Amino acid sequence: MRILLLTHSFNSLTQRLHVELREGGHEVSVELDIHPDVTRESVALYQPDLVIAPFLKRAIPEDVWRSVRCLIVHPGPPGDRGPAALDWAILEGVSNWGVTVLQADGGFDAGPIWAFRTFPMRCAAKSSIYRNEVTTCAVAAVLEAIAAIEAGQPTPSPMPADDPRIRVRGPCRQADRMIDWQHDTSETVLRKIHSADGMPGLVDSLFFKDVRLFDAHEARGISGVPGTIVAHCDGALARATVDGAVWIGHVRQLVPKSLKRSAAKVFAEQAMRLPYRPDCGYAPIRYREQGEVGELQFSFYNGAMATSDCEALLNAYRAALARPTKVLLLTGGRDYWSNGIHLAEIEAADSAADESWRNINAIDDLAHTVIETTDRLVVSVIRGNAGAGGVFLSLAADEVWASDQVVLNPHYKDIGNLFGSEYWTYLLPRRAGAANATRITQCRLPMGVAEAGRLGIIDRALSGGELAEGRLMSLAASMAADERFATRLADKQRRRAADEAHKPLQAYRDEELRRMRLNFYGFDPSYHVARYNFIHKVPKSRTPLTIAPHRSPRALDKSTRMAVRI
Repeated sequence: MRILLLTHSFNSLTQRLHVELREGGHEVSVELDIHPDVTRESVALYQPDLVIAPFLKRAIPEDVWRSVRCLIVHPGPPGDRGPAALDWAILEGVSNWGVTVLQADGGFDAGPIWAFRTFPMRCAAKSSIYRNEVTTCAVAAVLEAIAAIEAGQPTPSPMPADDPRIRVRGPCRQADRMIDWQHDTSETVLRKIHSADGMPGLVDSLFFKDVRLFDAHEARGISGVPGTIVAHCDGALARATVDGAVWIGHVRQLVPKSLKRSAAKVFAEQAMRLPYRPDCGYAPIRYREQGEVGELQFSFYNGAMATSDCEALLNAYRAALARPTKVLLLTGGRDYWSNGIHLAEIEAADSAADESWRNINAIDDLAHTVIETTDRLVVSVIRGNAGAGGVFLSLAADEVWASDQVVLNPHYKDIGNLFGSEYWTYLLPRRAGAANATRITQCRLPMGVAEAGRLGIIDRALSGGELAEGRLMSLAASMAADERFATRLADKQRRRAADEAHKPLQAYRDEELRRMRLNFYGFDPSYHVARYNFIHKVPKSRTPLTIAPHRSPRALDKSTRMAVRI
């Protein structure tokens, strides 16, 4: 089918659908919902068989949904209606939730239902549930709906107006989730912050400053006077509740307006006066060991790795290398493996160019150390999405295992034609070949695990129970016990020596950083403009041609010729 994805932004769900639909043989184009007239124009240009709206903030124009079938992805079970469905579900602590695919008609979230899926809720931020359970269920429901349409099934009937499942909820406002620190339990506080995580954040105050709170976690074994800040750890601040405490990982100051950053960095002076409490529920970096397998786990908020994060992870990696293991897993977080350098920290720095330079060198140091590890096998385990430098960092390992649900964006160019580093000019051609390496970095499209496997970027796709911690350790233990282990290790050492003799790693790094220096300090401000727009969420004025082939010059020329003939 010819499918148009109409969406407010090219977010994680839209990217996953883009990947799955293309993998399924459909022709797919994307139009950002900038203005109703632009939507009408895109439908006229592309003439889709089907419009799918994964993420909208307003209704599809009536003349559009009357002229072509439009399916809406709603993050709620059948009968749920309203713009803040997932917010309310988290805030009210429901045990199960769902995703519904319905056909657009005159009512909001009220059209005929083509498919739906349900899932058990977990204690997690809204952004995490959306990125995982909602996305997985949405893809399954959309594919079911498409199959039904292709099979010629009739349009289902709308839900009767008196159906007891119908529940209409308005927006979830700050007043609905305001924290009462003198009475709310830790569980209640977590639900309130989780319900606003990602966007818009929960309005509160810290040290008499108005802020929005994000990235909340239970603080185990910590207590104090309710409402007071009692500890810090790895960039987070612990705030006491009536029955314990919660960690606040990130905040955004309202006056003066600032970027979303680590809470202990925003309030650095105050944090220095607080006790340091590690191992109490907030630890972006952890290590564990079982037999001959070590696992270095890391989970940075939104996958962004600041200079200090890269340095801390490098120190932890070196400590892991001191252990007598044969296989080392580098396991990223459930939401993200890594998205490379931390654009928000760079934007907030006194000199964005200088901090960009420090950050890229810090992540390069980490990649270099992984590449140079020759006394054991290293495996990157990608459980969540990865982008830009994060994808190429994973390639520094001997093998890359990835969840079959993740989306990879192995390119930098959407951030102002950034050239990129992390030794990608060495790592990517070695795996995918020179021609594919050029295509991958130039096309700027999201990639699924199936395609990544065909290109040699992913060595093993993991699904379901294989992603459980115990199962991962078992898979790695099998690798360590394999009779070919010694041969593999010797081959790795010989290849690294041969590669170094052919062209030193330092040469790749110097060439990449020469290009990066122009991005950071050169006359072309594209990188700085694109970073600013990304961090400050400046709305796009048009859909990028990379995801909108119906707006390419060739397509527009064809459309013009057809109009002339008509």
